[in-house]
Amino acid sequence: MTAVMAVAAAVAPAAGAQELKIGYVNSDRVLREAAPAKAAQAKLETEVRKREKELGDMDARLKAAADKLEKDVPTLSESERNRRQRELVDQDREIQRKKREFQEDINQRKNEELGQVVERANRVIKQIFETEKYDLILQEAVFAGPRADITDKVIKALNAQGGK
Repeated sequence: MTAVMAVAAAVAPAAGAQELKIGYVNSDRVLREAAPAKAAQAKLETEVRKREKELGDMDARLKAAADKLEKDVPTLSESERNRRQRELVDQDREIQRKKREFQEDINQRKNEELGQVVERANRVIKQIFETEKYDLILQEAVFAGPRADITDKVIKALNAQGGK
C-alpha cells in the first residue's frame, strides 16, 4: 500500500500537466477467451485423452485380475495365491507410477503451451502500450474501471494474429 502511495505521490506533479494513461489486463480472461489459449487447451486435451484411456484400460485389467483372484482363492494353493497377490500389488504400483508421471507430463505440457500464449499476450500488451502511449499497464488489480480495462483489445489482437 505504501509503495502505491509513493508512486502516486511521485507522479502527482506530472498528473497536473498531463493525465496519466493507465490500462489493466485481466490475464485469467485472456487465458480463457483468446483463440490461441483455446487452441492450446484443445491441443492439450487431445494429447491427454489417449494416455487417460491407456491408464483406464490398465485400471480395468487390474480390477479384472483382482476379481478373478478373489473368485479363484478357494481353489488356489497358498503359494499360487501369494504369487498372484504380489503380481497385483506390482501392477498397482506400476499403474500408480504411470499416473504420477502422466500428471507431471500434463503439468509440464500445460506450462509450455500456456507459456507460449502468455509470451504472445505480453508482446501484444507491449505493442498496445507503445502504439497507444500508455504510461502504465497492470495485469493484477484489486479494482479496475471499464475505462482502464484493455483486456478486450488484447484478446482481439491475439485472435487477429491467429496461429502466428
